[in-house]
Amino acid sequence: MASLEQDTVSGRYRIRFRFGGRAYKRSLKTCDRREAKGVVGRVEEMIRLLERGRFDLPQDADPGSFILSDGKVNGKLAAHENRTVQEPLRLYLQSLPDGAKEHTTLRTEQTHVSHLLRYLPGSRLAQTVTTADMQMYVDKRVKVRYRGKRIRPETVRKEVATFRVIWNWALARGIVCGPSPSRDLQYPKSEQKPPFMTWDDIERIERRGGLTAEEKKGLWECLFLHADEIQDMLDDVRQRARHAFVFPMFVFAAHTGARRSEILRSQVDDVDFAGRSMLIREKKRSRDKSLTYRRVQMSDLLVKALKEWFSDHPGGPWTICAPLVVSRGKARPVGVPLTPSEAHDHFKRTLSDSKWSRIRGFHVLRHSFASNLAAAGVDQRIIDEWMGHQTDEMRKRYRHLFPDQQQKVIDSVFGGNGK
Repeated sequence: MASLEQDTVSGRYRIRFRFGGRAYKRSLKTCDRREAKGVVGRVEEMIRLLERGRFDLPQDADPGSFILSDGKVNGKLAAHENRTVQEPLRLYLQSLPDGAKEHTTLRTEQTHVSHLLRYLPGSRLAQTVTTADMQMYVDKRVKVRYRGKRIRPETVRKEVATFRVIWNWALARGIVCGPSPSRDLQYPKSEQKPPFMTWDDIERIERRGGLTAEEKKGLWECLFLHADEIQDMLDDVRQRARHAFVFPMFVFAAHTGARRSEILRSQVDDVDFAGRSMLIREKKRSRDKSLTYRRVQMSDLLVKALKEWFSDHPGGPWTICAPLVVSRGKARPVGVPLTPSEAHDHFKRTLSDSKWSRIRGFHVLRHSFASNLAAAGVDQRIIDEWMGHQTDEMRKRYRHLFPDQQQKVIDSVFGGNGK
């Protein structure tokens, strides 16, 4: 739609493009190829907006000058809204009602917005952001290093996805016009996450040596515990727990696969002792509903732990809550649920100075729950139902834990060849 050519004498770039059946040629007055390519992206985007009727070409305007100046006529934008990049990003975050999104999701989006504004100047007009600008954002972000490692392409994809969500929100409200300039972006190839590994597997890899601290940390992120290891850990937790709610919180995570946020969101009335099941309140399964539910059967240990805890429960609707005074000495109302940071703090404090301190967080217990179900040959549909929001990527990480079924298949084909 538009092309560049460089003057061999001056080194300056010129742009060529067509609109309305007519060819245009203009000097960009720059020798910087990156800057020139940015202009090409904006010109192509402006032509698309004109062709789709999103912009009106003034009768007395020269099409070539109008397109090259991002829709300016006598210094004024012809668009019905002159919004800067910062405005839709800020308005979106301010518009979300309480409870519309999980706290951690909202915090992640706020982080994404801060990264976007670092590379897309907030004072720039939102309508002039092009696909070339977004590609430049991707190219720069994947080169950034954080804690000694480059930002993963998946992380940058999520940041761009947040940009797209906000753009579409702004489009529906007339703040911007046209599709999000985030289509057809190119990302570096990324590595698939390694499969879950046992404690022995990880220690064997560590003993070989040659790993950085960050690589060792990544290995322990892949940990899954066998059922007997989970029981050993829970036995230790029972002895080490400083508060009555800590042990049932651990059993809740280990025997249901619930996320930390789901544990903290759980209410006493969600527990059905007669039916030996528990209702899990989830916020990640549906984009249309603020809250959905799934039901998980309860183990004998979970039933016992919750009954003991409820007999000493301080009151209030929440399944897991702190007493009047927590370990840090802060007074708080009775029955108030823990915050995510408080739950993590109790998790780490309880396991500190023990062999289980290697466990990174609640997510390890969630992964272990799924992995042990898979290893026991439980139907994948049941695992998906109990876990909620399963992805193919996650299934692949524990699919190797079907040793009996896979061995039967290979033996049925090649079993007699070694005799």
